[in-house]
Amino acid sequence: MPGDDWQKFANLRALFGYMWGHPGKKLLFMGGEFGQWNEWYHEESIHWHLLQYQAHQGVNKWVQDLNALLKSEPALYERDFEMDGFEWADFSDWEGSVLSFVRKGHSDHEKVLVICNLTPVVRKNYRIGVPEGGYWKELLNSDSTIYGGSGQGNMGGVEAVPVPMHGRYHSLTLTLPPLSAMFFKPAR
Repeated sequence: MPGDDWQKFANLRALFGYMWGHPGKKLLFMGGEFGQWNEWYHEESIHWHLLQYQAHQGVNKWVQDLNALLKSEPALYERDFEMDGFEWADFSDWEGSVLSFVRKGHSDHEKVLVICNLTPVVRKNYRIGVPEGGYWKELLNSDSTIYGGSGQGNMGGVEAVPVPMHGRYHSLTLTLPPLSAMFFKPAR
């Protein structure tokens, strides 16, 4: 992975966030759950000693929290293999390297917005169209300091306003942390 150590760990957390948010089954090789430097090799044990370092602990905590989110949010698993379970929020920001999509469960109330900023640049006042108004709670943010990130984010959530964007009637104005994945859900 390119960049310094901070960027490498942030990229790994963003990759895992994208993978856990995206439809389909998840694939994680042994040692990946804490960011082992070397590829897994069957002749050696996993490098568990790396968990003494904060950056590796952060990746491990991120994977634990992603697993808990996957288990608790029906939108992330109920319609894994149905076209109606996935909807792009915006896939056209190739210049900003930002991807966003909505995962949907069987109930109309089950929605999770996933946003990935795949650059080392903080994006403030980033507007994204959402399927409904109201308060959107920030469920997870890979840039949180508990994962080894810089602590950029949205103070736990943001209110959707009736400003049309991306073919939707409401939108959120967000701070997108560098090299990050974030998960939002409408609060009810």
